[in-house]
Order: sequence, then structure tokens, then C-alpha cells
Amino acid sequence: MATPIIMPRQGQSVESCIITSWNKKVGDVVEKGEILFSYETDKSSFDETAPISGKILAIFREEGDDVPCLENVCVIGEDGEDASQFAPAGEEAPAAQAEAPAPAAEEPAKAEPVGQAAPVAPVATEATGAISPRAKALAQKTGADLLKATPTGPNGRIIERDVQSLVDRGLTVSGAASASYTSPVEGSGINGKVMLADLNAPAAPVAAPAAAPASDLPEYEDVKLPNIRKIIAKQMCASLTSMAQLSFHTTFDATKVLELRKTLKAGAEKMELANITINDIILYAVSRVLLKQKGLNAHYLDDTMRYFNTVNLGVAVDTPRGLMVPTVFHAEKLSLNELSVQAKQVISAAQGGTISPDFLKGATFTVSNLGSMGVEAFTPIVNPPQTGILGVGSVTRRLKEVNGVDVGYPAMGLSLTVDHRALDGADAARFLKDLCFALENIDLLLVK
Repeated sequence: MATPIIMPRQGQSVESCIITSWNKKVGDVVEKGEILFSYETDKSSFDETAPISGKILAIFREEGDDVPCLENVCVIGEDGEDASQFAPAGEEAPAAQAEAPAPAAEEPAKAEPVGQAAPVAPVATEATGAISPRAKALAQKTGADLLKATPTGPNGRIIERDVQSLVDRGLTVSGAASASYTSPVEGSGINGKVMLADLNAPAAPVAAPAAAPASDLPEYEDVKLPNIRKIIAKQMCASLTSMAQLSFHTTFDATKVLELRKTLKAGAEKMELANITINDIILYAVSRVLLKQKGLNAHYLDDTMRYFNTVNLGVAVDTPRGLMVPTVFHAEKLSLNELSVQAKQVISAAQGGTISPDFLKGATFTVSNLGSMGVEAFTPIVNPPQTGILGVGSVTRRLKEVNGVDVGYPAMGLSLTVDHRALDGADAARFLKDLCFALENIDLLLVK
């Protein structure tokens, strides 16, 4: 029996996901548990496996498509079964059946009427010659030079993003030249557009080998921004342009924090404790001090301040896909060991790209630690609607006077950025003062 495979919903707040790659094509036999395709939300990536064994009868969405959650993506069944009944609304037939590898090359450089409103580019005849319907439609609309396309789809197929890349680089063909354009040439039109005159000109427009640079490496590489980087860019820009951000920098004596870390590391195995880090200790102190400074454990909602009675602590994490901020919920109720365990769980899931989107929202305050990278101080950017973010720097040696004698001590930097619309500088200074005291007396905070 034919079975449709839907785009899963990863978290209640997710409305759609982007297909990043297909592992199977129409006609392939799959076994239960095999990976069909990979997809991503704005923050996480996942693999979708086959719930049953059978043959891929249809694929409705291609790589790069933004697919609504719960919409049919493909169909698994047996030979002869009808998959058209599962096509998403508005489609007449299973889209991917037309995308299956053709038994022979597609009609090369099929000429379209030149007098159309939009220029028409030929379908590529080199390499595999395969092109998806969406890519072909975009090429016909834009006049993209498909003979210069670099296929990134399954089995060397040109897909929509490949065509868009051509358009972005100005690699297009005029409507007059499209009918006779069968071999790639350098264009003389605006932005290198191939004109009719270029087809009758000698092959000289192609750069001579002697003019090539001595190095085999290109001068530059254009790489499309991934979805997550676009979102990060949008959020950071919105944060700086919509807030009155103000930053404060200080240091504290990290002697007791370092001693505690050393003790915990030595006895962790015997006491069956997690690998509690300096960052965990700072998160613990922040979760306790925040409840005394409600203006920083809050959301600024235009004409309303939402003060929280629990601390949902955001932890800024560097991942292969970009900055993520997973949340440790109700951090103020967790022991140091429990907080360490939960923080590592969400950090690991974020770095592995498997974190649920539900754990990437809801934070009331964020901590960003760059101390391990040698950064002494920096200006973190507030993640709205939060009202503050704490940056943690590295440990440096400093001097302080004790009974008239200069004594060296390990100083750790703290950088606090706040939304000045929500609270005043004195409020931020009080938070830093209380946090420094708590960290310098971490032994007392642990028994509170």
C-alpha cells in the first residue's frame, strides 16, 4: 500500500523546514530505517528515515525547498501503485516523477519563441543534462546561462539554487541569442550577458591561458549564506537598531572559583559528579543573582515589562552551523551538578544539530563565554526581547593591595550589556557587583 512521507514538525513553533539533501531518488528501493532526506529548521538539522520498506514512487519537493510541516514530501509503495492522490494541494501530478532520470538525454537546447516577454535560456546539454522543473522554470524566466551551471542536485541534476546562483552572478543569455546558444562563450553584454553577436564572434573572448594567475587557487569564492546565518544576521541587526544598548565591564577575583573547579575535577569520579566547568559555576551564580535583579530577568515588550519568577538561562554556543542559544529552563532550581548536566545536554544537541526548536526559545537572560578563546572583554549583543546578556572573559593576572602589599590574583572579566530602555545603569552596576561577590564567595553561595 502506497504510504506518503510527510515533513515532520520539530517543535510546536516550527511551521516549515528546508530540505537540504535527498539520499534517494524516484525508483530507488529503500529499507525501513534508511535515511530518505535531510532537512533543517532555522536552527537545527535532522534526517528523515523510511518508516516502511518499498520503492520511491514519487518525490514532491526538491533540495532547497521550504516545505510546510505535515505536507507530503514523497511516497513509498510498490510498483504499479498510484501516488498522485498524495500530491500536495495545487499540484496536478507527483512533481518528482518528472524529475526521475530520463532514459535518454533531454532535448538539447530546445528553441523557444524569441518574441516572448521574458528571455528563454536553453537547457544544459553538457554533463547529465538533467534539470528539475522548478529550475527550468526559473531559467526560462530569468534567461540564466545554464551551460555555465554547476549542478548540485542528486545525480548531477541542476536545481533551483544552481540557477539562482547564475542569476546572482549575472550569467544570463539574451532572448535573441538563446535559440542558437549551444556552446558556452563569454558574453559582451551588461554583467557578461551573452548577446547574439557573441555567438558569431571568433572564440577569442575566452581568456587566454597566459593571462591566468600563477596560483591554481581562485582569487575568491562566493558561497551562499546558509539559512541560519541569514537569521542570525537579521536578529543581530534588529537588536542593535531597536535597542538602546549599554555595556559595562568589570573583573572579579577568581581564586575561589578556580579552587572549586580544581577540587571538583579531582573528586568528580569518586563522587559521581558531572564534569563541572568554570562556565557551569558562572551559570550557577548567575541563576541565583538574577532573581534579585528582576529588571535583567525580564522581557521588554514595547509598552510592557514582563518580569519572570524563574530563570530560563540561555547559553550562547558556537556550532558548525553558527551561533545558537539553547535554554536551560528553571536554572535557579537546579543544583550545580544538575545544572552542569542539563547545560551539557542542550549544548551537545545544539552543536550536533539535533536540538529541538523548543529549547531554542524562552530564555530570560543569556550568558556568552569567550574566555576559553583568550578574549578578556567584549561587548555582547542583547537577544530581544531579553533585557541583558553577560559576556565572560578569560583569566588574567592582576595586582591588588592587601595590607599595603601588592598581591597578584587571577582576575576574570565580565561584560554586561543591557537594554537601557528597560533598566538604568545603576541597576546593571548592582547586578555586576552582586554577581562578583557571589563568585568571589562561591563556597558560601553553594550552601545557601
